[in-house]
Amino acid sequence: MTAFKPVVALVGRPNVGKSTLFNRLTKSRDAIVADLPGLTRDRHYGNARLGKREFIVIDTGGFEPDASSGIYREMAKQTRQAVAEADVVIFVVDARAGLSAQDHDIAAYLRRLAKPCLLVANKAEGMREGAQLAEFYELGLGEVIPVSAAHGQGVRSMIETALDRLEWPAAPAEDAQTPDAEVIRLAVAGRPNVGKSTLINAWLGEERLVAFDLPGTTRDAIRVPFEREGRRFELIDTAGLRRKGKVFQAVEKFSVVKTLQAIESAHVVLLLLDATQGVTDQDAHIAGYILDSGRSVVLAVNKWDAVDDYQREQVQRSIEARLAFLKFAPLHVISARKRQGIQALWKSIARAYASAMVKMPTPVLTRLLHEAVAFQAPRKSGMFRPKLRYAHQGGQNPPVIVIHGNSLEHVGDAYRRFLEARFRKAFDLVGTPLRIEFKTQDNPYA
Repeated sequence: MTAFKPVVALVGRPNVGKSTLFNRLTKSRDAIVADLPGLTRDRHYGNARLGKREFIVIDTGGFEPDASSGIYREMAKQTRQAVAEADVVIFVVDARAGLSAQDHDIAAYLRRLAKPCLLVANKAEGMREGAQLAEFYELGLGEVIPVSAAHGQGVRSMIETALDRLEWPAAPAEDAQTPDAEVIRLAVAGRPNVGKSTLINAWLGEERLVAFDLPGTTRDAIRVPFEREGRRFELIDTAGLRRKGKVFQAVEKFSVVKTLQAIESAHVVLLLLDATQGVTDQDAHIAGYILDSGRSVVLAVNKWDAVDDYQREQVQRSIEARLAFLKFAPLHVISARKRQGIQALWKSIARAYASAMVKMPTPVLTRLLHEAVAFQAPRKSGMFRPKLRYAHQGGQNPPVIVIHGNSLEHVGDAYRRFLEARFRKAFDLVGTPLRIEFKTQDNPYA
């Protein structure tokens, strides 16, 4: 089972460079960056890696702990939730603008939490660690770490220091590519109030499944083992399926981090959408994370009974437009409340799992590769045409096909999609991503 990823939250007043640092850590441009204060308002999540250590980064808006009204109150609420989810907090200040009263307010809030915290002075390029940074020691958060997020200076040592303050989880005995004795781990993911709990309760009630809670798992996620038609499943719940009488705050019940970690440890993810709202940005973000994680996925549109024909057509169009990258995933329309359409989900879940764990013999893959090349050869690049010689399987969950040959760095995306379609059809792959890797043989005469 995949160990959970630690969470790092970036906190600070507006325009200190949190989004620039977020983009640097995640090696992306997901966070909008401009020289305008207050640009980021919602929490933004991203994956990051330092060597073999993976972690989740949360970008937050400008933090005003004492904000009592308006958009700043909502931004402060988002930041508090990010801090609650985080294992370590990076408090970002502006080395060039100097210390402010707002920095003191944020520092006082973080000190009360007694959570691992690093004080980072951004925009410190060209500065020495002496007098110019001395004033930040007034915040009482220990050593001041100078960095330049825009230029990358000091960022690696900063994140190393942050991660070293955590008790890193021990490496699991097995990863997601080696399943537990035919137990299919199923994560039900989606936004709050899309009907995840209703669907889970419908499954447990109607199917009369053998179910019980297993407390004490990673980060209090509830795992529900159950059986259906002789097959063993383990439901990874992110929707608040808790013991009666136990009260959880909204940040605990609907934690985005828990959803991301549940996806990491699952074999199959059921992404639940809301027919009354269509595909939202958060749905697309979760879907993108599922794809990046390589997990099998089944799409289900809940509350189908609550919309008319026009709304249904609009939902289908929004799925085609915003979730086009999941076109390999089976799509179901259901009503969890009325228990309509939920039986068919199990067949797609089992099929997606089988596709993710499929075994592809090397002779069969190589034959399919040669047939594809004979049908349509890759385009020439200059004087040379890529030569695809043989293929073998490089992994499961998701399936990975490694193709060897010459000049394969010139194989375009269009031809990669052509090969993927041929392999998918040959092995009847449904619901799982398929990754193709090219390895060019070294030229001994070079």
